[in-house]
Amino acid sequence: MPRYEDLPYRPCVGVAVLNRDGLVFIGRRLGGPEHVDDDHVWQMPQGGIDDGEDPWPAALRELYEETNIRSVEKLGEIEDWLTYDIPREIVGQAWKGKYRGQKQKWYALRFTGPDSEIDIAHPAGGHHKPEFVAWRWEPMKNLPGLIIPFKRPVYDAVVKEFAHLM
Repeated sequence: MPRYEDLPYRPCVGVAVLNRDGLVFIGRRLGGPEHVDDDHVWQMPQGGIDDGEDPWPAALRELYEETNIRSVEKLGEIEDWLTYDIPREIVGQAWKGKYRGQKQKWYALRFTGPDSEIDIAHPAGGHHKPEFVAWRWEPMKNLPGLIIPFKRPVYDAVVKEFAHLM
């Protein structure tokens, strides 16, 4: 296996979905190697960018695959890519050991549909098992305290960049 420092970042997208009240969608993760504690299991929808796929369509696809949400309007995006490293001890378990972390392009979207559109139990678009076991609307300022600690700097940046949209 290559040295940790030599591994690339996995290209991904992240989506901050705000409802009409300015609250953000968060889902409780089922698990996975990168979720190393039981207290910080909430996150916004995110996922990998497929080969040849542009970030914006990837964001819409990932959102649909994880939540069934389609009724959205784009509010903004963060110009720069945000990165995080996963803990060294789980590199061999996450993404088959090919990445040291993720580089993410983040978008803010307004959810324009009814809450009944959200269905995390029956993933769309070919997803075979759900990513989330629960979901809720949360004030944006609370998000960094709910995410796994090694992703917190990314969530701090997302909250700072999108706070004006609440």
